[in-house]
Amino acid sequence: MTPDHARTLSDTPRPDDRDRWLELLDRLDLDQLTETFLALVGSVAGYDPPPIPRSEMRRTGRLSFSALVDGLRAGGFDEEITISTDVGVSRARAGVPITSLMTAIRHDFTVLWEALTRVADADDAELLVRHTGIVLRTVDEYVGQTQRAYVAERERMREEAASVRQGLIASLFQEPQPAGQHLRSIASELGLPPQAPLLVVAATEDDIAPLRVAISELERAGATVHTHHLGDALVAFTRPIDLPGSRLDELGRQLLELRVGVITAAAGIADLRRSAATAGELAHLFAPDETGAMTWSRGWARLAARTLLASGRPILSDVQAALERCGEAERSRLEEAVRSYLRTGSVSESAAELFCHRNTLTNRLRRFADLTGIDPAVPEQAARLVVGWA
Repeated sequence: MTPDHARTLSDTPRPDDRDRWLELLDRLDLDQLTETFLALVGSVAGYDPPPIPRSEMRRTGRLSFSALVDGLRAGGFDEEITISTDVGVSRARAGVPITSLMTAIRHDFTVLWEALTRVADADDAELLVRHTGIVLRTVDEYVGQTQRAYVAERERMREEAASVRQGLIASLFQEPQPAGQHLRSIASELGLPPQAPLLVVAATEDDIAPLRVAISELERAGATVHTHHLGDALVAFTRPIDLPGSRLDELGRQLLELRVGVITAAAGIADLRRSAATAGELAHLFAPDETGAMTWSRGWARLAARTLLASGRPILSDVQAALERCGEAERSRLEEAVRSYLRTGSVSESAAELFCHRNTLTNRLRRFADLTGIDPAVPEQAARLVVGWA
């Protein structure tokens, strides 16, 4: 191939190409282009059945080809393509997957190129080669603008949906609380069975960030987790995870290793507000060096003690006064014996735990009862000790 012939096959149009190029573009039939495109799109996944009325697809298809032909006449696009925004937004709203949309609109190049070759003469072959780049760039710009419009609209839709969800969730914590059909509608919108139990967790202060990370991991694994700020606590709720051995099960166990208050809303969404308040209260019970979830069984006594102290009711003031009459060593041994017994509920286990004889432990429990008037072996009396020492 000679250098001169190589230049004739360049993809850069020559000045004398313009009149013939515009003549070829004028021969294109927009209606025919549109029908050919619609026939191709029908085989694209996500467009069968059509996600929008065929009349609307025909309208936007014709406008798209009109814009593309205008772009080819001008040698490309210098500004926003109005129809690309229309297509991107409408397909996003119709729920067309982005991959399906990209596959569909990339058929524009095939349709345009085949149409150009049909209206061209044999002598136009090299002219078409010289304009291949322009056709590709013009279609790509249209595709790119459509994609950007689609992505922007999907983001707006996500924000709208998130705003609606947060409004629905907030209504569950307002007075009066929704009930009846309204409550069932909210549950449906949140993707929750109305009466199914919910796992409710809460975190405060520096423990909120690890909870957010855990929520993100759960959502990436397929869980649906809703959140709400209740006072200074971040509350999250989801359906209990019951998939042994799964990634969700693993993440659920990791969640319970965090410093979070945890409780189950047994009655489902109707029980959410009360359960969320309890989870928030449990989240406030952690000592600085404690780890793992603060469950109801772990925290109920602390919560009871906090409530009693806040109301000004003494819990163990009389016990403390009685024990102060002992020497420091005896008081330490007595408290140690009683705390162990309250934890194990067994004289034998506590004796083994404290490396002493059963009789020794029994004597210490009796001595404690004589001094304080509270017998650790009597549950009604022992409850004061459990709460006061929590």
